[in-house]
Amino acid sequence: MHTDGEYNLSADFEFRGTAKEFFGIWIVNLLLSILTLGIYSAWAKVRTKKYFYQNTYVAGRNFDYHATGKQILIARLIILVLVIASALLSIIPFLNIVLSLTLLMLIPYLLVKSLRFNAHMTSWSNVRFAFNGTTGSAALNYYLYPIIAILTWFTTWPFVARSVQRFHVNGHKFGQTPLYFDSPIKPFYTAMLAAFAWVLATVITLIVILQIFVAALTIIAAQMDSVAADTQLPFFVGGTFQIITILTIGIVPFGIIPAVAIYQAMLRNTVYNYTILGENHRFYSDISALSLLWIDMSNFVVVVLSLGLMLPWAHVRRASYLASHTTFVPGGPLDEFVGEITANVSAIGDAYGDIEGFDIGFAV
Repeated sequence: MHTDGEYNLSADFEFRGTAKEFFGIWIVNLLLSILTLGIYSAWAKVRTKKYFYQNTYVAGRNFDYHATGKQILIARLIILVLVIASALLSIIPFLNIVLSLTLLMLIPYLLVKSLRFNAHMTSWSNVRFAFNGTTGSAALNYYLYPIIAILTWFTTWPFVARSVQRFHVNGHKFGQTPLYFDSPIKPFYTAMLAAFAWVLATVITLIVILQIFVAALTIIAAQMDSVAADTQLPFFVGGTFQIITILTIGIVPFGIIPAVAIYQAMLRNTVYNYTILGENHRFYSDISALSLLWIDMSNFVVVVLSLGLMLPWAHVRRASYLASHTTFVPGGPLDEFVGEITANVSAIGDAYGDIEGFDIGFAV
């Protein structure tokens, strides 16, 4: 990807999976999950993660995912029991308040547990990741800071987004080597404003189209004689509301979905480009917001038209694009980097993580 001297030691990420291979895994996962009333979905999640991790390579070495379906299922059953117990006890007013507050306090704790579990279950070149973030930091980033952003009419939201990324990245280690992220605030404001501009342009377009349709209907109705207008006006009024509904449903997603894609692409580039592994190992991402937008939108259309059967193809296509625009830039020869990381790994942490961690399925 890079030819200049700065990245002459770089190693591009590569996704080697295919839609045909993943379709076989996906369809079996789907059928078994349906037949077992969702029980097999825990194993389906593991199989899916394993496929994508094991087919993602950098410097000729692949990632891996080590969790088991049993671990995922046990965690889900625990959460299910807690939810059912909470629902049954919520009929008592006082307990309902207590349970709600308890749940609010538990969410940051469970989030950290999920991050810790997923990090420990992920490895590259047989070296596992780790997460050492705290529950207090999670509460600050997901409770206090967003409240401050709301009170400031979201003008400080980029600071929240940057803090959340610091929490996630800086809490991770690769073996015993820490990851560190920090960046100027400008890229976060740029991403937010770009997404907002797209949504605003979509809203303006929606208003203009609606005005054109309403004006056209008004002219048609005005050209009719009074008797015909009296009989036809309800039709036109109903048609107007139908048109407004159709346009709202059809155009708003073309504002929100692209805005999310633009924001994600710009945010991803910022996070990767300002992340350091150890003292001098870096990453580089050059995702194009418009390219990611095209992939997401065309994937959505194809999946809908295929009644979901092309979903595996969509996942593989997106993973391939993201990997092909991500680069690892070691601070020295790759062999020296791998040897350094491997030498610093502690086997004690691996044994503890297998017992201590669990996954609750947070989308983080």
